[in-house]
Amino acid sequence: MRTMKIIPNIKSVWYNLNISGKIAALILILLMIMAVFAPFFSRHPHHRSSGPPLEPPGLTHLLGTDELGVDIWAMICFGSRVSLAVGLGTALLAGLGGGIIGMFAAFKGGWVDRFFMRLIDIMIALPNLPVMIVLAAFFGPSLLNIIIVLAFFSWSTTARVVRSGALSLKEQPYIKMAAHYGAGPLYLLRKHFIPELLPIIMVSMVRLAGMAIVTEASLAFLGLGDPTSRSWGLIINHAVNFRGIYFTEFWKWWLFYPWLFLTLLVTSLALLGRDLERIADPRIGK
Repeated sequence: MRTMKIIPNIKSVWYNLNISGKIAALILILLMIMAVFAPFFSRHPHHRSSGPPLEPPGLTHLLGTDELGVDIWAMICFGSRVSLAVGLGTALLAGLGGGIIGMFAAFKGGWVDRFFMRLIDIMIALPNLPVMIVLAAFFGPSLLNIIIVLAFFSWSTTARVVRSGALSLKEQPYIKMAAHYGAGPLYLLRKHFIPELLPIIMVSMVRLAGMAIVTEASLAFLGLGDPTSRSWGLIINHAVNFRGIYFTEFWKWWLFYPWLFLTLLVTSLALLGRDLERIADPRIGK
């Protein structure tokens, strides 16, 4: 009897989501639309002054301006591109890479499995954030470098989870029966392992995206992000470094709104990931 469900279609996934999962999915869709069509959502430029400095929210500038007079709503719209690009890029590299490594290790077994397990143990034991800070400073504040560094430290968890599922799948009678009747490794991977384990990989990718967005914001807050990206973390970094930010009312729009959008995105990914995990593995729901 199979332990994992075959990949459901999008419609069935939507109907199986809880209310929180559906709201999270809608919020993510709206943020993606905002990122893709950022120039249409803001009539002000995001990289140069368009009004008086530190202007409070109003009809001209919906969320106010920073100390240079740059529209904060415009920066948030274009900054969503950075956050989503980091989340998607890290999720694809770490999720798919970790899934392939986990399946390969479980399928081959022996010394190959032991080698990757020891490597995974080392990666999990490393203090991620301090090493990421060192590597980000060493390779330079480039968006691509940040995605590569985040993916390098994120694949191990997905690989371990997928390996566990693949080992369980190898012991299923129908897998052994197929191998006994001459099914080769490529056939088993294509027909059984990948369809059965892909839901686990997709759930891991959603979780990795949320983790990557928070980490990128942390690096940007520490001044190690791409200075030309205008990410949400960089907006917060500029806000908190402004002298007297907490003794004035500037924080009410300059600091609060980027934090609000960042929290909204990460929380939506967490809620959606939790719901997708329940759908992918029915035992969680029980």
